Amino acid sequence: MADTVSGASEVCALLADGTTVRLRPACPKDRAQVLRLYDDMSADSLRSRFFVVSRRSGEQAADRLCALPEAGHRTLVAVHGDRLVGVAEYEIGDDPASAEIALAVADDFHHRGVGTLLLEHLVHLARENGVSAFTADVLTDNHLIHKVFADLGLRVTRQYDGPTMRGVIRLEPDERYLAAVDARGRTAGIASLQSLLRPRSVAVIGAGTRSGSVGRAVLHNLREAHFNGLLHAVNPHAHAVLRIPAHASVADLPHPPDLAVLAIPASAVCEAVVQCGKAGVRALVVLASGLDESATAELTEACRYWDMRMVGPNCLGIANTEESVRMDATFAVTKPLPGAAGVAVQSGGVGIALLDGLSRLGIGISSFVSLGDKRDVSSNDLLQWWEADGRTELALLHLESFGNPRAFSRTARRVARRMPVLTVDAGRSEAGRRAAASHTAAAATPTMTRRALFTQAGLTATRTLGELLDTAALLNAQPLPAGGRVVVVSNAGGAGVLAADACVDAGLTVSALPSDLREELLALLPAGAGAGNPVDTTPAVSVQELSRCVDRLERSGAIDAVLVALVPTALDTAVGADLVTAVTAAREDRPGVPLVAALLDQPERVRLLRTEDGQAVPSYGEPMSAAQALFHAAERARWLARPPGSAVEPAGVDGPGAQALVEAFLARIPAGGWLDARETARLLACYGIPRLPQACATTEQEAVDAVARLAGPHGAAVLKAQGPGLVHKSEQGAVLLDLRGEPQVRAAYRDLARRLGAAMAEVLVQPMAAPGAEMLAGVVQDEVFGALLLFGLGGTLSELLADHAARLAPLTDTDIHELMGAPRCAPLLFGYRGSGPADVAGLEDLLARLSRMADDLPELAEAECNPVIARSDGVTVVDARVRLLPRHAYDPYLRRLP
Repeated sequence: MADTVSGASEVCALLADGTTVRLRPACPKDRAQVLRLYDDMSADSLRSRFFVVSRRSGEQAADRLCALPEAGHRTLVAVHGDRLVGVAEYEIGDDPASAEIALAVADDFHHRGVGTLLLEHLVHLARENGVSAFTADVLTDNHLIHKVFADLGLRVTRQYDGPTMRGVIRLEPDERYLAAVDARGRTAGIASLQSLLRPRSVAVIGAGTRSGSVGRAVLHNLREAHFNGLLHAVNPHAHAVLRIPAHASVADLPHPPDLAVLAIPASAVCEAVVQCGKAGVRALVVLASGLDESATAELTEACRYWDMRMVGPNCLGIANTEESVRMDATFAVTKPLPGAAGVAVQSGGVGIALLDGLSRLGIGISSFVSLGDKRDVSSNDLLQWWEADGRTELALLHLESFGNPRAFSRTARRVARRMPVLTVDAGRSEAGRRAAASHTAAAATPTMTRRALFTQAGLTATRTLGELLDTAALLNAQPLPAGGRVVVVSNAGGAGVLAADACVDAGLTVSALPSDLREELLALLPAGAGAGNPVDTTPAVSVQELSRCVDRLERSGAIDAVLVALVPTALDTAVGADLVTAVTAAREDRPGVPLVAALLDQPERVRLLRTEDGQAVPSYGEPMSAAQALFHAAERARWLARPPGSAVEPAGVDGPGAQALVEAFLARIPAGGWLDARETARLLACYGIPRLPQACATTEQEAVDAVARLAGPHGAAVLKAQGPGLVHKSEQGAVLLDLRGEPQVRAAYRDLARRLGAAMAEVLVQPMAAPGAEMLAGVVQDEVFGALLLFGLGGTLSELLADHAARLAPLTDTDIHELMGAPRCAPLLFGYRGSGPADVAGLEDLLARLSRMADDLPELAEAECNPVIARSDGVTVVDARVRLLPRHAYDPYLRRLP
């Protein structure tokens, strides 16, 4: 394979202190730098590396490391700016599965994570080349390297021999290793954002004197927010802007600012970024839009070289309301209200709407980042920041793209355990891939893929911004419901019916209350009240009566949430917001049941009704808004209650055999394509996927003989025409069923040959499968999201009825269980209307094996098992097809910047 780092000639990543370094393979021109690395080492460092203090050892190492790459030898270097600060190598000896490693880091870069980062990438490179273990001889008193090995997260065995220790590192990344990589990435990411979100000084480059200019607006907002640091204006044509002294360039500032906001035309951005880098700026916000691809790449490269983090380009700006920061570096009109919500958006317009909505609700923001084109800082970075900032209680995201969905899912899954993470499922109307070659690929629309990501990661995905704010208001103010049982309490029968309908439409349950509870409620309410569900309190209900009713319902154990739907009346009683507020204030010990209101005369879509003691109840202008918010809260509670899940390792998998089959196919057909029936059967057999017996026939007599062998003298058989263009066989008339006896088989073979002609290369012969539930199980590789597993209704109506659910690979046991129950047809598997249950364990095992195959083989573009016959006595794949494409493995967890 090409001598690259993770498939690229160079990648950038963050050290533990937030510093950016570039990793790449060593080359002959690096010799002088590698030699300088060793020359600058202390005597102790040289002794640790070479066991002796010898400059000659450094020369020999430089000669070897920087030679042209040879089979079995790889070297990676870490570069900061123009300086080489670390080098790591492995060399394979007699055992091709084992390699000796060596590592060296500049003395002033010790304890910053250079060695660990190099080893992570070296592990990835070695595994791609078939190496399963690293070995290293180190001095017993070399505490630095011992700590590096211990912290790596891989299994290490040690053997001591006097002053030396021989370590063996097993290159088998598991959950412990991924967690260690995750923790290191989190530490580095948070450190790198300090200068961006907690800067001690900010410079606005392009702060204009003209009213209405973007730079002037940003400077004005920073000043009005009382930024708790040094504030500078950069404008070569002014002495001051808004009474803040202006400097001709960033180089003329008395001290390098932590953060520079670039409010200048796109044509001037790249030059300004280089000036910022030379001046020592650590973070950038680039507001300009209109940068072409070349300029954007140049901008990103400059940020990496000069060790700067960047938000944008094409963004609204950033804000942090911490008292110690008080930064509003946006050109938004709305002043951010300090509060609990972290907000990240790609659209500036959406950002303004969320800032306004959260301020109006009184929730406020902890920090706000308009990501724009998202060329560097991403939602992943911000989730990690909010997780650790000590202020954020709610995360709101509006994302139009995903750079690394699997890493995002892992981070979001962890953060969502600590706080609600909400997003808008934008772009639902995007057309699916209609020209896909299989039912599985046709079903795997971008919408389904995003929803799989959101479901597994525990994100609350709403359809609109309004629904996002509706849900944020509830999650911020009320406890989560234990389930989806809702009681509607109303002072008007019609309003109660509307609210009950809205709850059912949203997916909640509105069940009749127990008889004894109904009797108690009638005793608490005015004459004429009804105590079904909805509970009709009549317009004459008083604050005390409604409070006692709501309190009794909350403590009954019969419901999970209370929705109070009220309309104004002419009676002399408290109504609307006053009534809800009074009821809320009367809740003495605040039971853990959420209370929401729908006030039909309320002009606002949603607001928070607050009491003097700090309680708050979300109030909605429409019952459907309240019901949708309650549904999202119930779904979050359900997700939190589910087991996190563990990896599933099916037995009897032949991974090397599968990889060899894939490599042989792509060597023969480099552009990729569909496997034939024999190759498909062999690949599925490598993963232990159960299939009907089959045989291929190229003549009429071979077909007759195969039927006799597979179906017996009295059994029924199936003939399926095979050929490169015969993908949807049923639609193309290429499948003939229930063939009995030699005459029918011969007639069927002739019929297929006559109708299909040269399109038919051979026929596949199978015995007729016993009847059962017909399901589909398949895999599609998405270019952005990776492998997607689909499961649902199979057979010839699969695509028409579109009853499928999806999850992203690799699947945990919890994912598999949920995927099995997600399609509407799921009751067919568990015994529907007297029918016996299917072999659910067998189906789960099939999904686990498909997940493993998808995870093992990045070349797997599509795999479809349809139909899968599920009966009580087992699961059988009746038909399968597999398409391969030339793709390289991609490690989504390997630390690198976009």
